Amino acid sequence: MSGVAVNDECVDLYNQIKMKKDLRYVIFKIENHKEIKVECSGPAGETYKDFVAKLPDDQPRYALVDYDYTSDDGRPQSKLCFFFWSPDDKTTVKDRMVYASSKDALKKKFPGIMKEVQANDSGDLDAKEVNDLMLKK
Repeated sequence: MSGVAVNDECVDLYNQIKMKKDLRYVIFKIENHKEIKVECSGPAGETYKDFVAKLPDDQPRYALVDYDYTSDDGRPQSKLCFFFWSPDDKTTVKDRMVYASSKDALKKKFPGIMKEVQANDSGDLDAKEVNDLMLKK
C-alpha cells in the first residue's frame, strides 16, 4: 500500500460505466503522489483506438475500458476491463513504484472487474492481444 487515496469521483464513474454503459473508457492518474483522480473519460461512441490515443507515452495510468470483442462462436460481447498502463522505458522508477503500489487500492473500489490488462509498451495495447485475453477463461 502506498497511502494514496482514491477520489470519490473515481467510484462514481466506475458505477456510471458499469451500469449506464454510456462511457467507453475512464482514465485515472495519481496527482502529487497523494490521490487517484479521474483524468478523462470518453463517451460510448468512441473506440478502443481513441482510448489508446489518450494514454500518455511517458507516464503510468489506470483505466476502465468497456471493451468490445467477438466470442469464439461469433457473438458480439463486451467486458469492463481494468488497464494498468506503465511504459517501462519512458517513466521514472518512482512513478512506476507509486502506481504499482497504489493499484490495489483503486481496484478494491471496483468490485466485479474480471479482466485486467497490464501494458508496458504499445504492443501490449494491440487490439489483437487484448482480444486474445478476453477470450481466455
